[in-house]
Amino acid sequence: MRNRVIIEHVKPEIDNGRYYIKRIMGEQVHVTADIFADGHDVLRASLWYRHEHDKKWSEVWMQDHPNDVWSAEFYVHHKGFYHYKIEAWVDHLSAWFKGFRKKYEDNQQMGVELQIGAQLLRQTAKGYPKTKAKVLTAQAAALEKDTYEHAVETVLSQAFAQLVHDHPMKQFQTEYDNNLRVRVGREKELFSAWYELFPRSTATSLGQHGTFKDVERLLPRIVELGFDVLYLPPIHPIGKLNRKGKNNAVHAEPGEPGSPWAIGSDEGGHKAVHSELGTIEDYKRLIINASKHGIDIALDLAFQCAPDHPWIKEHPAWFLWRPDGTIAYAENPPKKYQDIVPINFESDDWQNLWEELKSVLLYWCEVGVTIFRVDNPHTKPFRFWEWALAEVHKQYPDTIFLSEAFTRPKIMAELAKLGFTQSYTYYTWRNSRRELEEYLTELTQTELREYFRPNFWPNTPDILAYEMMGADSNTFALRYVMAATLSSNYGFGRARYQFRRNTGNNNRKEAYFHSGKYEIRTYDWNARNRITDLYKAVNRIRREHKALQTTWNIHFTRTDNEQLMSYVKRTDDGSDVIWCVVNFDTQFTQSGFVEVPKKLLGIEGRVHLLVTDLLTGETYHWFNDWNYVELNPAKCPIHIFNIQKM
Repeated sequence: MRNRVIIEHVKPEIDNGRYYIKRIMGEQVHVTADIFADGHDVLRASLWYRHEHDKKWSEVWMQDHPNDVWSAEFYVHHKGFYHYKIEAWVDHLSAWFKGFRKKYEDNQQMGVELQIGAQLLRQTAKGYPKTKAKVLTAQAAALEKDTYEHAVETVLSQAFAQLVHDHPMKQFQTEYDNNLRVRVGREKELFSAWYELFPRSTATSLGQHGTFKDVERLLPRIVELGFDVLYLPPIHPIGKLNRKGKNNAVHAEPGEPGSPWAIGSDEGGHKAVHSELGTIEDYKRLIINASKHGIDIALDLAFQCAPDHPWIKEHPAWFLWRPDGTIAYAENPPKKYQDIVPINFESDDWQNLWEELKSVLLYWCEVGVTIFRVDNPHTKPFRFWEWALAEVHKQYPDTIFLSEAFTRPKIMAELAKLGFTQSYTYYTWRNSRRELEEYLTELTQTELREYFRPNFWPNTPDILAYEMMGADSNTFALRYVMAATLSSNYGFGRARYQFRRNTGNNNRKEAYFHSGKYEIRTYDWNARNRITDLYKAVNRIRREHKALQTTWNIHFTRTDNEQLMSYVKRTDDGSDVIWCVVNFDTQFTQSGFVEVPKKLLGIEGRVHLLVTDLLTGETYHWFNDWNYVELNPAKCPIHIFNIQKM
């Protein structure tokens, strides 16, 4: 009961240590806490950290700031889990040293103070190994044996101040160890560009069903465009019972392929491959060849079934049955999904259900899948996901899980906390400058930053936002370049984006008309247009500039035109600075002045910047605190400036 220090409001700490925070290799963990004690004694505090495989902890001194706030940071260099904790105490040696200087400046007699200091040095030495202890005891002897003047001079020296700082007197420490953890993953968890396509729509002949081999043929094109994640919708057998037709028609016409998300038939379930796509060996070969190009194949994980899925006969207890003996299909009134049957996670046989679903995950990991895009995870229990994802990470720690959950904020946050690596966001519906500035500030400057990794999608396989319906290429270009520069993870739904398919359905729902979800489409995959040119240019810029490889470094700056949004991204050391200016007006040229963030850029005095537009190659010299910009949406809706101080 002699530890007098209080430690509270530790950050980052998610729900009192219930969940871990997330980083990739090389990122910093900045830790703060409120640390205080009774009285006026001098406090010291340490941040301790270690990798899960290290036996010893590393110690970093914490720095004190106004109002009893303390901080320190450490870097994570290895994948896996790091643990961290805080220790704080009253340092009587430092308190004596601080008082000694004040008393000396007050012309007080210091003889007794020298004796007290010698005692404290010896007492401090007891807490250190022999080598450091000898330094402290030798200094104590010097204070006792040297002349008064020389002893006082020693205490007032810079070397003595350093000695006291480096050898705090530790006793009665307060320790804050609340199972604080950092999960460290691979680079692609934070920096990725997703390209989605339907394999069945990759054939060269009109109406022909595409295959994995057709997808493999397109890999060089995906590489050319600069993407490193190729996301495929579910590749399993498609249900034949209650199969839907074009534009979500309740009944399919003969030959219509159905929705890939209606999983399972007499051909197999979640561990089978749709026969028209090819064989499991074809899929494995696709994964291997894609990896040679630096591309991960992302598998869509949809834990739901078609009415003729094998599980329904083998495990009827895993599903809900209506009083008339029919199985309950999925509904979100008034919406009906007659071709999909939800899994009953409240089943009495839930343990066997969980094990089977885990086996599905592990099966595809064994096949070679490293990324899962998880369909509607918010409709399955949180505790299931926490357990299943942790089980997978034990055997396959590099596995990435993208949460496709467009739902309420707290539910999206909970999924991210319990283990999802990346998360869909509200970017699809944030359309104005103010909306995006507020949203990015929330994502990057609140607790969300510690566990919620955003992945920005202008559209999805299902969703064509109202703003995109009937929109011209200016709008498509704007939404794309903002997604790719605001967030370090981004993607878009299908080739329809690059071919600017912008027709919504006829009942004001945010969905495509003639969607590839219910039919086979045919595209000219070699076609070049404005959007594909932007893909190549923007992805190249992202690869070449570290400042665009994280979301957390965004800083919004001032403009004098509400149609212009300005944001700066810089590396921690300032070696790479990217400045983006966006025109929200997709019809007319907008111009105005943008303010140079001098403090952010470390500029004192007069401004002189070399500004290079990485999309056009044009260069400018800026000498003013405010500088002129102009953007014609028909040419390009964004400046991506590289900034160099001259």
